[in-house]
Amino acid sequence: MEAPAPGAAQNAATQDVHSEARRRLDAYTYLSAPERLEHLAIMRVFCGTLLADLAVPDVLAKLRQDEGSAAGLDADTLTVRLEQLVKWGNLLRSSHTVKASSISEYQRSRARYQLSKLGERIQRNADGVLAEADAAREVSNELLALVERGLRELAELVTAPGGVEPQDGLERVSTLFVQFTEFADSIRDFYAYLGQVLARYDLDSAEYQGFKELLLDYVEAITEDVAFRGPRISAALDTLWPHVPGLLARLDAHAQGLTGLSPQGDGRMETRVQRSRGREFADWEGLRGWFSDTDGQGSQVDQLRDATLRALQSLLANAKRMLRSATGEMSRRKDLLRLARWFEEAAPQDAHDIAVAAFGLYGARHLGIPPATDEVVPASTSWWIGPVVEVPVALRERGSRAQRGRTSTVEDHSAQKQRLQEAARERAAARAAAADELRSVSGRFAEVRLTSAALGLLLELLATALGNAQLRRRAGTGGEGATEFDLDQAHSEDAELGIRLTVRRTAGARCVLHSADGDLLLDDLELYVGRTSSNPADGDAEVSVS
Repeated sequence: MEAPAPGAAQNAATQDVHSEARRRLDAYTYLSAPERLEHLAIMRVFCGTLLADLAVPDVLAKLRQDEGSAAGLDADTLTVRLEQLVKWGNLLRSSHTVKASSISEYQRSRARYQLSKLGERIQRNADGVLAEADAAREVSNELLALVERGLRELAELVTAPGGVEPQDGLERVSTLFVQFTEFADSIRDFYAYLGQVLARYDLDSAEYQGFKELLLDYVEAITEDVAFRGPRISAALDTLWPHVPGLLARLDAHAQGLTGLSPQGDGRMETRVQRSRGREFADWEGLRGWFSDTDGQGSQVDQLRDATLRALQSLLANAKRMLRSATGEMSRRKDLLRLARWFEEAAPQDAHDIAVAAFGLYGARHLGIPPATDEVVPASTSWWIGPVVEVPVALRERGSRAQRGRTSTVEDHSAQKQRLQEAARERAAARAAAADELRSVSGRFAEVRLTSAALGLLLELLATALGNAQLRRRAGTGGEGATEFDLDQAHSEDAELGIRLTVRRTAGARCVLHSADGDLLLDDLELYVGRTSSNPADGDAEVSVS
């Protein structure tokens, strides 16, 4: 057997990487779907729980308590939304044994859902973006001094005789990387906001004055602190660097964490572990690369200095623009503000006239195309919300209503009819197979697991039988306590499938049906399955299931 070519193996690996990337990107789809507000409300319900699987009634009750945009959803629409989230990878189906007191409760509760790891992380990030959008985040500058002190103390302990105690080293490394991550994130967020503001070309004098003070005071303090502490942190890292592999090995020997979930033996276990910050050598390389140029591409400190220079250049460009606009050379900002004030103060009809004069937005031309005969549109209906009328191609392109070309032949629907007939035959065959399965396993339902089709047919017959049932007061129950009833003539049948179901009420009876969709428990009921064409005395005509 020939081994696969290296190129084929590389292509397969590349395709797997692309497939995994597409799967992860699909999990963001619910944030841009037309029903995104409903999806957000549903995901917030699941993010409010830990290791909990919820059924449709549970989610529906929580949505109505929140009184948000999804509070008006019904059970069917909510099920569609949940299934779509499962398809995108935000939710997972949960395996759960259902105990229900009625068929309708079983059908509503058998589908349960739980949150996936990727879905929880995306929803948490989305809520963070919605809560902090367009906000200026302060830089946690005090953390930089703590990072410097932590690295210096850790370097002294590691280089001392005997090294650092494992538990002390673990606490110091975890604290160090939490502080550094928070500082780096605040730097990125602040400069992203700063770039968004300086890209504007409509800053007035008051806004310009505020951002000028921000740059000259706040940004300058940040860059000076980084420039002061950066070399000290680099020196501490240079001292610590030869001892980092040994330190990480010592920490792993002391506390392995979740590394035991890594693939072992035959490799069938595919659980991937994301280590805590600072427990991987790559984390230390990223920390060192932030303060030192290790790959020839420049450090993050150099990029911070360049970003500050570009921010000052943008501020200078805004100053030049305001000087030119003051002399009337280029900006029409005042004219546009005056036009906007006219729109705000004008009546609706006057606003239409202003728009026509300013932008040339003339009224629409009305074509004499009658709507469909079954549509009656009042003359007062606006074209914005009215039904769309299809304009013929000849009229749209040539302005002519005359028909051109030969008359098209009658469309042949034989292939579609054949497909529909074949689908109907397949459905009939599936129902017949389900009926055969119910008859073949009668009497031993507790020992077998029914297919979904067989359970569905049995539930259909059971619902019809209970609907046809006649209640009869049990003799001798006229005394104290609740009145008890017996089922009289509770049966149903399908003559086409040749199957008959009889239901009897027996106190203390327990009927358990196992299926691929879950387990169904019926209390105080006995089921009799048989053939419609046979007598009960024929042996297999009716079989008790209890």
